[in-house]
Amino acid sequence: MEMMKVADRNTVIRSLHDLGLAAWFGGSLMGAIGLNGAAREDDDAVRGVRISSAGWNKWAPANAAAVAVHLVGGAALLEANRSRVEHEKGVGASTAAKTVLTGAALAASVYARMLGKRLEAAVKPNGADKSDKEGELAERAVSLKQAHRQLRAAQWSVPVLTGALVALNALHGEQQRPSQQKLGLIHKAGSRLHMGD
Repeated sequence: MEMMKVADRNTVIRSLHDLGLAAWFGGSLMGAIGLNGAAREDDDAVRGVRISSAGWNKWAPANAAAVAVHLVGGAALLEANRSRVEHEKGVGASTAAKTVLTGAALAASVYARMLGKRLEAAVKPNGADKSDKEGELAERAVSLKQAHRQLRAAQWSVPVLTGALVALNALHGEQQRPSQQKLGLIHKAGSRLHMGD
């Protein structure tokens, strides 16, 4: 009997799911607060953008790996818990909410990366002489500030959305308590009986 319980555990895939999400959330939060905050302290806005871009570029491969690990773990958990999702009251709804939030967090991550690359390209030297470059940058100051605002909003949306995913994971953990599982099955069976009347 004890062997059966150990075999039913999903420790590896749950770890992939949770560690990937933890890195995705933590990295995006540290970048939004620490990296961007440090870059904003630079008196030269262009240099600040370059510093921030360099940091985000270093983090991008690790972030992509974290997201991939989270998605692989999530897909495997969904498969392992298919019966719970189908039969326990509330599990299907929270799973659907997690799916929507994951999609939104992915979209926000991709959008923030695209905006960051666009801003990085806008401050790259283009081979003109120094006076021309400074003149161009002065003209583009307003558009750079607007791009910064858009990027900041996009970068902050990632930890907000992934933080909501962490909260839904807590809900899923609570739904796996034996008392909650029995209650969910009873409610689901009761609603089916009621629909049959």
